[in-house]
Amino acid sequence: MIKNIKDFQNVFFIGVAGVGMSAIAQYLKGIGKEVSGSDRYFHPGEYNKTKEQLEAEGIKCFLQDGSGITEKTDLIVVSTAIEDTVYEVQKAKELGIPIIKRSELLSIIAKSKKTIAVAGTSGKSTTSAMLFQILLDANFEPSIISGAGLTSIIKQGKIGNAAVGKGEWLIIEADESDGSVVQYHPEIGLLLNIDKDHQEIDELIELFTIFKSNTNSLFIVNQSNTLAKSLSANPEIDFGFENKEAGYSAENFKQDGLSLTFEIQNQKFQMNSLGQHSVENATAAIAVAHQIGIGLKTCAESLSKYEGIYRRHQILGQKNGVWVIDDYAHNPAKCAASIKACQPLAEKVIAWFQPHGYKPTRFLKDDFIQEIADSLRPQDEIWMSEIFYAGGTAVKDISANDLVEGITAKGKKAHFVEDRNDLLEALKPELKEGTVLLLMGARDPSLEEFCKNLYENL
Repeated sequence: MIKNIKDFQNVFFIGVAGVGMSAIAQYLKGIGKEVSGSDRYFHPGEYNKTKEQLEAEGIKCFLQDGSGITEKTDLIVVSTAIEDTVYEVQKAKELGIPIIKRSELLSIIAKSKKTIAVAGTSGKSTTSAMLFQILLDANFEPSIISGAGLTSIIKQGKIGNAAVGKGEWLIIEADESDGSVVQYHPEIGLLLNIDKDHQEIDELIELFTIFKSNTNSLFIVNQSNTLAKSLSANPEIDFGFENKEAGYSAENFKQDGLSLTFEIQNQKFQMNSLGQHSVENATAAIAVAHQIGIGLKTCAESLSKYEGIYRRHQILGQKNGVWVIDDYAHNPAKCAASIKACQPLAEKVIAWFQPHGYKPTRFLKDDFIQEIADSLRPQDEIWMSEIFYAGGTAVKDISANDLVEGITAKGKKAHFVEDRNDLLEALKPELKEGTVLLLMGARDPSLEEFCKNLYENL
């Protein structure tokens, strides 16, 4: 039974190209483990950027045909997307190799360090990245295992979702979507928000309550989020947005184009980012950093250099007076926040959204309609293409057009373009100078390329 980071040396990841899996794979390689993996997106003779980046780190990549699993392999790691019927899982069972889920391995890693676990239904990757930057600039030499690539690490030619430092602190994201948030026992637990996403609210409250009880030292929550506030342990160490009850409250917020300014405890902050939610995330990171001994002035200097993360309000550029922004928003609260964050930039926001998965879209249908409709100004528009289908046995009994019709019924401008490859042609008459084009979607590996191509062909 694998219970400790020292219980294995040669580890194989089935689905290694996934963002959560590749992060752990790189971390383990960085601490001296032998790491290899396979993925269904690896094809013979076909270039794969993630494969190239993993191999540059010394992680050997295989086709998903079982050839990478040998008698030397002493641990197999699977993502939640890998079913027992996959041939490699069967081979591992035949060889008697222990098989664990990604989240189980992450909890084992977390026990080996002083861990800060960032939880909540929105903002985990951004807050983790900001916190990592602050600890890095304060010479804490932190490690991170993230759900998104940090621009500062991507610039080094890496995937960007993991780094190994010599210091004692490790920053991880504690995910509620698969319930794994309850597996972690961090030194510091950070709860950003609780909004309906993959589960009903009462289920989320239950998960985050267990997360709170599992936290060993400090538990810090968002006083400006009603449900998160209900789990507060001590308001003096909590954070909030213009919230006097929180020990760390962001005050005097202003957004001027792509520059945000605010104050915490009379310390001025300036960041290149978008929206109130970015300030809330930054305030969360500042609260944690200050509690572990980093001065507010150091936090301010660090965040002024923060470069953002991949596909989180990533500005692709401006053409013919149109700003194009790529964002990972995929649930109702995130889509609404993303749209609102773009509104100070332009007179008109045209947003496009590709929902992912039939089950989550069906579950969140009414919330998508309500929150997106509420976020749109009379001049703004939302366009949608058909739901991204990742395979499996989904019942296709809902369409993105059902969301479009619901938003239209609320008196807002909404349009359906079934095939996203027809989107640019349909949008061209609308893309006038002084417009922001916001592209939203998640879980689809081809979205990055789609968004870049659309911008290049604008």
